[in-house]
Formats: sequence, C-alpha cells, structure tokens
Amino acid sequence: APKDKDAAKGTDVLLYNLSTKKSYNLGNVSEYAFNKPGSLLAYIIDATSQNGNGLFLRDLKTGIITALENDKANYKSITWNEKGDAFALLKSNKNEKYKEDVFTVIGINKIAGDQTNKVNYSGIDQKNFPKNMGISGNSNPYWSDDQTTLFFGVNKLEKKDVTDSAKAKTDTTKNKPSVKQDLAKKPNPDIEKPDMIIWNWQDRRLQSAQQTQEPRDKNYSFISSYHVTDKKFTQLADSNLRSVTVAPKQLYAIGYDNNSYELTGNLDGQDYLDIYVINLKTGLKKRVFEKFYASPAGGFTLAPNGTWASFYRDGSYYSINLATQQEYNLTGKIKSSFVDKLDDHNVAKPATPNFGWSSDSRYALIMDNNDLYKISADGKNATNLSGGLKSKDQSVRMRNRIYVNEKGTDLSKDQYFTLFDASNKKMGIGLLEAGKNLIKPLFMDDNLYNGITKATDGNVFTFMKQNALKSPEVFVTTTPNLALPKQISTNTPDQEKYAWSAGVKLISYISANGDTLQASLYLPANYEPGKAYPTITYIYERLTDELNAYAMPAYPGGGFNRSMYTSNGYAVLMPDIKYKLNDPGMSAVACVVPAVKAAISTGIVDEKRVAIHGHSWGGYQTSFLITQTNIFKAAAAGAPLTNMISMYSLIYWNSGGTNQAIFEASQGRLTPGYWDNWDAFARNSPVYHIKKVQTPLLLLHNDKDGAVDYTQGIEYYNGLRRLNKPVVMITYRGENHGIAKVPNRKDYAVRMMEYFDYMLKDKTAPDWWSKGINRADMEKHLEERTFEEN
Repeated sequence: APKDKDAAKGTDVLLYNLSTKKSYNLGNVSEYAFNKPGSLLAYIIDATSQNGNGLFLRDLKTGIITALENDKANYKSITWNEKGDAFALLKSNKNEKYKEDVFTVIGINKIAGDQTNKVNYSGIDQKNFPKNMGISGNSNPYWSDDQTTLFFGVNKLEKKDVTDSAKAKTDTTKNKPSVKQDLAKKPNPDIEKPDMIIWNWQDRRLQSAQQTQEPRDKNYSFISSYHVTDKKFTQLADSNLRSVTVAPKQLYAIGYDNNSYELTGNLDGQDYLDIYVINLKTGLKKRVFEKFYASPAGGFTLAPNGTWASFYRDGSYYSINLATQQEYNLTGKIKSSFVDKLDDHNVAKPATPNFGWSSDSRYALIMDNNDLYKISADGKNATNLSGGLKSKDQSVRMRNRIYVNEKGTDLSKDQYFTLFDASNKKMGIGLLEAGKNLIKPLFMDDNLYNGITKATDGNVFTFMKQNALKSPEVFVTTTPNLALPKQISTNTPDQEKYAWSAGVKLISYISANGDTLQASLYLPANYEPGKAYPTITYIYERLTDELNAYAMPAYPGGGFNRSMYTSNGYAVLMPDIKYKLNDPGMSAVACVVPAVKAAISTGIVDEKRVAIHGHSWGGYQTSFLITQTNIFKAAAAGAPLTNMISMYSLIYWNSGGTNQAIFEASQGRLTPGYWDNWDAFARNSPVYHIKKVQTPLLLLHNDKDGAVDYTQGIEYYNGLRRLNKPVVMITYRGENHGIAKVPNRKDYAVRMMEYFDYMLKDKTAPDWWSKGINRADMEKHLEERTFEEN
C-alpha cells in the first residue's frame, strides 16, 4: 500500500569524500541538491512527526553545516541558480482554513553561514494576491539572474467549509435562513445524484478531453513573480494567458493566448495564438500578434540575452526585439526556400528547422532545406555556414550539443554538426571551427552517428556509431577532428553466433504519381546472389533515412522486428511514401506497389512470396492496399483505421480529443469534413472497397486502443467475415494502441511469424489460423503456447 502523504520521507544519505576517502552520514534526508561548482550541498530533513524538519546547508570544503530553517513543515523542490550562490525551494504547512497544505516559497541568497539571507513569501491574505489561490506545489521556484525576483507558480487553494459548530457560534437570531435556503446550500448526502456528462457544442475542449486532462488542469500552475525589494507580487499567467515563458535574464516574458481559437483548433487542427510581450519590470503586457498562425513552427525562439526572439510567418523567418517590438525579416534576402519541401501535411508553408541563436545573441541560426545560415539579428547579413549542400542532395541535420550548460551556440568554440546525404543515406560529422564561417566535413559514410560528447576539461570526445549490421558502439578520440577513434564498447559480442542479415540495398523507383522515391531492401541471412527470397514489406511513411540503423532483436509493441525476419530467411522491404492531400490511401498504393515491383526486379524478392505489414497508420495503409492490389500473398495489419468516415468523428481516447483535427491537419490528410468531401473519404476507406480484397489478412486490434478505436478493427473484420474472406483478428484484452505486456508482445510476434511462414514458406498452418480456437478451449491453447522467460 502507498505511504500516507504526510508520512516521513527522509532516508540516510552517505557523502563520500573522494580525496580523503572518508564518508559522512546524513539522516532523514528527503531531498538534496549540489550547487554547480560543487562547493555547497543544500538538503532537507523530513523526519517522523516532523521533529527536526528543516533546511540545511553544508559547506563541502569546511564541513560546516548551517541550519537555515527549522519548522514542523515539509520542504521540497530545491532549485539552485546557475552560479551556485543562491537557491529557492518550497515549504508546506497545515492550515485550518484550507483543505490542502499551504505553500510558501523560500529564497536563499547572500550565503554566509548563519548570516545567510532568507526570503519567505506565501501571499496568503495579502491585498494584491489573487483570492482563492496560493503558491503551487507543482512547479519549481527559482531566482532571477540578478536575485531581485523570485519566480514560482500559483494555483487554486480551496478553503474548508464552515463547520456547523462554527456556525453555532454566530448570532442565530439574525438573518436566519429558511429551511429551503439551508437545503439549497447544503446538499443531502443521502440523495443519490445522477452520474452524467453534458456535451455542449460550444465546449472548447471535448468533455472527454477535459476528463482525460483533469489532473493536469487541477495541478496547473500559473507562473508569477515576487519582487523582493518592493515586496511586489505579479501574476504573469492567468486563466486567459495560461502559457507564459520567461525569457533569459528575466527582463521579458512571452505569453500565448489561444482562448479565441482553441475550439476551432480542436476541430480542424489549425493552431492560432495571440502573442504578448510582458515587461517583467513593469508588469505591462502588450499584444504583438493577433491570430498568429502557429501550426507551421510554433511560437517564439528566445535568444540567450532575453531581448531578441525569432519566429516563422508565411514562409519566412523573422526576428523581433522585445524591448522595441521592432520586427526584422531574417530570410527575405536569402535566395532559398524556408518551407519544408518534405512535409506533406495540411499545414500552410511548414517551416524548415530553426537551430536557435548564437550564445552572444547576435545571430540566428536557420536552416533552409539543405543549408544552415548564420543571420544577423537585424537580418542585414547572412552567411551560408554549410557552403551550398543542395546540389549534392546533402543537408545539415542537427547540431550536437557538447558543452555543458550552454546558452545558445557559442561560435567562439568548435561546433559539431550531423550531415546527411539523402541520395545514398550516408551520414557524417562536420566541424565548424571556432570563429570560422564554414562547416568542414570530417567524414561521411554508411553509418549512423549520434551521441557526440566532449569532456569538460580537455579534448576527449566520444560518439556512437552503428549500421544495419553492427550494433551501436561507443568510440573515443582525443583529436578535435575525431580522427583515429578507438572502440571502447562491445554491445553485441554474441551476434556472430546467430544468423544475421547479409546487408542492405537502397533502391530507387518512380511512383505512379511520377515522384522519384527510395526503398530500403534488407537482405536475409545467408543470402545467395541470384536466389529470390520471401519478403515482408513493412510500411509507415518515409523510412529510408533510417537505412543504416541497427535493429536489435526484440518483441516490440507493434509486433514487427526487422532482424527477426532477416534472421529467419526473409528479405525486408521498407519503402518511402509521399502523400497527396485528400488521397492518403491512394498515395500509399501509388508508392508501395511500384516499390515492390522495383524490388522484384532486383532478383532478390520472390514475386510470388511477398507480404505486407504495418501498424497504426501503417496498418491503415496495409488494410487499404489489399483492396487495390493482389501483389501481396498475405497481409498483417495492426490497429488500422478502416473507415475514414466513421473514424473522423470518433475520439482519440488517449488524449480525449477528436480525430477531426488529426485528419484535417496532421496524419490523416483529409480535409474538410466528409460532408463536403465524401468522395475522398470513401475513396480512401478500406471498408468501401472490401469486396475487392483477395489477400488473407491477420488483423490486430486491442479492446482498449486509445488511438484507433476498437470498432475500426471490428468493422473490417466483420465485413471480411461476412464476405467469407480469410481473416483472423487478434485482440489482447486491456491493451492500448501498442502492446505493453511482454507475454502479449511475444505471443503476437510469434503468431505473426507463424502466419507469414505458412503463407510465404509453405509451412503448416497454425491451428488458430486454419480452424480457429473456441472460447472453451482458449485456456488450454494459451497454456500450450506459454513462453519461458529468458
């Protein structure tokens, strides 16, 4: 059973001095935090009956411990500042007026033993503090950089009901309420109330969304500040301006208000915001944008100096000076597009990546579709740091953050970037040397690189490297150009004992829509050139960028693992899919079928033994493809959408929201609603073409699927069954969109393999497929298939 929330939370903490090899025991510690220099340790004592509870500070050089506060209270959320010379935390006490504990924010600074400065603020019963609110225990308080202001959250604080005994102490002869009035004020607990939900068309969030998000709503903290010198409280966020981001240096904050657009945004998925700049010294809020279109790139990206921000609007990036609210076009003079060319969702001019700001806040770092630009804050000057990668079909993928606690990109230090070649999927690392303006490629090859780190002191670098055949390994080097790296890990020492894929080929093909696309074709273990193999086609959206990713054998939540199939003699085809708006299913057909034909033409794929599998969106496309082509001998679809018309207005139970927004602005790619777009919805719905299905189908749909409603699987299964078409549906009770329980994962993975082995390798059909399992025999069936734990 869980401990009582008021029970003591302290335990022993052992401090060990690495130099002297001496250890020190601190008892009843519930929380501790070192400052960043490592010179001070703040910790909280939380003992039985709150005896000795308090806040303590240990000087790690002298060993002197200072009791900064003692009280019969609870403390939590120690948050040091960057320099390590101040911190803030929360304290909670019982209060007979309130149902919950009352929190106080404590600020500690000017640390000097017993003379340390301490600020306590609770706001309760103070004139300028909002009524029925208190300091929130759900957010961490912190100091401003100049230590003049404490920032913290506030939320609802409910008072206790006045007791009957307290009422009795008041004058009962005056203004005595009638019996009817008394009953109206005090509900009778013996009367059973209706248990119901009221759905109103004007609700900005669906009732189901409100229910799912209720814990978040109840615990929501509205960011506020307390200016210590003049003892001024300011509530920065409120029920209208809920989202407020305090900029670095705490001079300004950015507020986002979607109240006027929340309902429509939840209906069509297009997000708009009113954006405010808040002066934290004066508290003045000024709206700088009304109905700002946030779907392409979100809100502001703040510079380290807290005075500049960048944002994206209508295909261009801009900067704004928060002090003057003056805007500057950052990309207007650059002859390139800053609209993401690969994003095919229903979003107007989706943005290319924003890499943030330089650490001195002088430059914004913005990507087009290939190159990275260093652009002055006023937009007057721009430098292409990657030297023109478009002609090579290469791009800068990301900056590797190797410096601890960095604030922006420090261009006075060496910076490392991941480079990628879309034509052949080679990846590499580029170096932008300190003070230079050109990223120098260090290497690019058939591996996937990530996890670059640098020692805090000295030139020692580590990075991880993997490919389709070799698991991720850690390499170390002492040269800034990452030359001559030494492998220091061996993650899969026994791999050579197992049958493993013989490699991977990248093939190109032209879709039925005329687009040149690519597909990854992973070779089976013990591959022999000239021999054709049974093949699993696995689909989702664009997959080939992960060509060189290693696949560790496992039982994933979706059932499919590439290595399990290549080790068992299958080739695996993973094609890219490019979508046309209002034709997601037809787009899949236009891309996948030509990919399969191109793979067959290599001689590796046996054209009579090709299957297809996908989960979720991939499951939808699988379910649809078998209504349009007979190229597949077998299909397995996990958690598929099957009727786009009914699915459109169902609820995405994991969030409580409607699928309408997902269809219209996200993955569904169908807009507007089916009442104005019936042909497109029907044309791309598997159930409307169900009579054409000739491919056997293994269908997975769990009864607690919170993403794709269970009824979607039921509808497709019953339709196929009614037409006497071979279909088996598997349901794991209590499971959500992906399978969580390991026994269920193993079971599904093995059943899928059994199914494909029967369909593509002529092995004996499993009984659950060939004749089914009666309910009365299910327990025995499962017992016979129980897997031993490894």
